[in-house]
Amino acid sequence: MIKKTQVIFSKISLFLILSLFLCGADSPVQVPEELECSLDLNSPAVSLPAIYKTNIDLSGRGKRFDKTLPQNLASGDAISAWQADLGFGNFYRIQYNLWEIQRLAGDKDSYRKILDHYDEIIKKISDSGGTVVLDLFGTPDGLGTVLDKNSAPHNLKVYKELVKDTIRRLSCEKKYNIWYEVWNAPDIGDFFLGQRSDYLNLYRIVGEAVKELRQETKAKIPLGGPSVSAWFRNIEPNSILTPERSLIYELIKYCYSYRLPLDFISWHAYSSDPKEEKQSTIYNKPFVGLIREWLTYFKFDSNIPLLVDEWNFDGSANIPAARDKNANISASYIPARLKNMYEAGIDRQIYFCLEDFVDYQAGIVRNLGVFTFDAGRPENRDYAKVNFNVWRMINMLGPDLLQAKCNDEFVGIIATRTAESAVLLVYNYIDPQLAMNYLSRNIVNLNGAEKKAILGIINSDRMKKVLAGQISLSTLRLSAKTKEMLSRAIELYGLKNKFSTAGRKIKISLKGLKGLYLLSVYTVNGDCVRNCEFKPAIEKEVDFDKGDSRTLELSPYSVQLLVFKKKPPVPAEVPPAEGGRKPPAIKAESGIAKPLEAKTDIVPASSKIQTKPSDKETGNAENK
Repeated sequence: MIKKTQVIFSKISLFLILSLFLCGADSPVQVPEELECSLDLNSPAVSLPAIYKTNIDLSGRGKRFDKTLPQNLASGDAISAWQADLGFGNFYRIQYNLWEIQRLAGDKDSYRKILDHYDEIIKKISDSGGTVVLDLFGTPDGLGTVLDKNSAPHNLKVYKELVKDTIRRLSCEKKYNIWYEVWNAPDIGDFFLGQRSDYLNLYRIVGEAVKELRQETKAKIPLGGPSVSAWFRNIEPNSILTPERSLIYELIKYCYSYRLPLDFISWHAYSSDPKEEKQSTIYNKPFVGLIREWLTYFKFDSNIPLLVDEWNFDGSANIPAARDKNANISASYIPARLKNMYEAGIDRQIYFCLEDFVDYQAGIVRNLGVFTFDAGRPENRDYAKVNFNVWRMINMLGPDLLQAKCNDEFVGIIATRTAESAVLLVYNYIDPQLAMNYLSRNIVNLNGAEKKAILGIINSDRMKKVLAGQISLSTLRLSAKTKEMLSRAIELYGLKNKFSTAGRKIKISLKGLKGLYLLSVYTVNGDCVRNCEFKPAIEKEVDFDKGDSRTLELSPYSVQLLVFKKKPPVPAEVPPAEGGRKPPAIKAESGIAKPLEAKTDIVPASSKIQTKPSDKETGNAENK
C-alpha cells in the first residue's frame, strides 16, 4: 500500500478525470450570505446507517526494521489510541501480505511472530464485535509468473492451498469475524503484474477454496472484490464511457459463470469532490444503480454490500498541505463525503488510513493518516491530526437519523437524536476543485463536438483563464449550451474563492424541544490541526420555551458538533415542619434513600478522551 497512494489518480489522464464524474445537470446554485435550516425532532427517523460508522483501514508507517512486524500495519500506539477512543466495534481493513509472511516460513520463530502480530489485532476486533476486511495479496517466491511479489500466481494449485490454509485457520478454527477481499488495486501495474484473465483466475481459486471450506465447516466466510482504484477501472485501459468493460462487471459475470461466491463489491475512491458517489453514467443513471442492475441480471442479490474500501481527500490534484498544516480542510471533507455516500446508496465505507506512510529512503511521504509521526525520530510516539476529532464527533451521533432541511452548496447537517438529546453535526466544506468537478459531472449532457471543444480548452491550458474571467466566453467559438455550462462553472469558481475565505452564519430552527437544555459545542477549525484537545468549546444552558432558533457561525473548512441534552428537573424543596424547623435528616440505616442532588452541568464522556495515544488500553474501551 506504500506506493499505491502515490499513483492513484496521478495516472488518470485529464480526459478520464473529466469523464470520472459524469452526471446530469446540477440544481441551481444556492449560496446565500446567511443560511436558514430547520429540523423537527418529532419527525420520523431511521436507524443511523452503517455508512456513518467509524471505520478505518489500519495501514500506516510503511517500513519496519523488525521483519516480524507487518510492514504496512500502523504502529501499536496508533492502533491503541483509536481503540481507546472509538473502540473496535465496526469495520477495519487490514492488508494481509502473503508474500511477506511466507518469506519467513523457513524461520519458525519469525514465522510464528508475524502471524501472531496479525492475529492479535484481528482477535481484538473480532472480540469487540467488529469485522475485519482482510485484503489477501502478495505472491510468495516461486509461485508467480515472474519474480515479483506482485506477480499473478502461476502455480494456482499451491496458491489455492496457501489461501485455503489461511482462511481455515482464521475463520474456521479461530472463528474470527472476517470478510475476505481478493487482492488490492489489481488495475494498477505497481500492485498486480498480470492480465484481466489472471485476476479472474486468482479470484476463482480463492472462491473455490471458500466454497470448499463452507461445505466442510459450515462457517460463514464472506468473499468479495475486486478492490479496483475506481469503480469503472479495469486492468486493460478503460474509462467511465465504457462501464460495461469495468473489472466489477467482469467479476460479476465471471462469478455467475463459475458459480463462485460474491458477497460484496469493493473499490477505491479518492477525490476532493464530496459528491463522488453521485456521479452518473452514459446510461443516464447513477453508477450505484447500474452496479445493482448488473447484479440482478446475473442472478445475484442486488442488495449485497457495496463497499468503498479506501477513500480520502485526494484526487487528480494532490494537496498534501490540506492533510497536514491545513488539516482542517480534509477534516471538514469527511462528514460532507459521508452524507453524500449515504444519499447515493453506498452501504459501507472504510477510510484510508490510520497512520501516515513515511519512507525518506524510498522517497515516500504520504500523509493520508489520522495519525502521523516524526520520521526522523521513529522512536517518538504518534500525534493525532484534527481529522481524529471529526471521527470522535461522528462517534457521538445519536442512534436515530433525522432529515434536516438545509439546501446549500457548502454547508450540511447530519442530524440525530437520542432518547433525551439532539445531536447535530454541522460542516462547512468548500471543494477546492468545485468548478472542474462541476464540468466533469455535466459533460455527459454535451454532444461529441461540444465535449471536444471543452477538452480542447483544457488541453490548451486556457481553462484557468476562462474560469478567472481573463478570457471572455464571447471570444470563443462554442455552442450556446457549452457557453451556458462554462458560465455556471465560472460562477462556481467565484463562489469557491469567496466562501473558502469567508465565514457563514447559519440560523437553525429546532422544533420539538421544550424547556431547559444543556448545550455542548465541539469545534474543529483552522485554529488547531495537531493534538487538538477534544472538549466542548462552549457549554451553556438553553431555554427552548423562549424560542426554537439558534444561530451559529461556521468558518471555512470547519465542523461543529452541537449536543442538546435535556436538563433534569430540580427536586422540589421539602417544606419546613411546624415551628419553622426543617425535619431531621434521614439516617442511612432507616432503609430510605436520600434524594439525589440535581447536577446543573454536564461533562460529555468524550471530553475525557486523550489527545495523544495512550500507553495502555482502558478496560471498557471496546464497548465505549
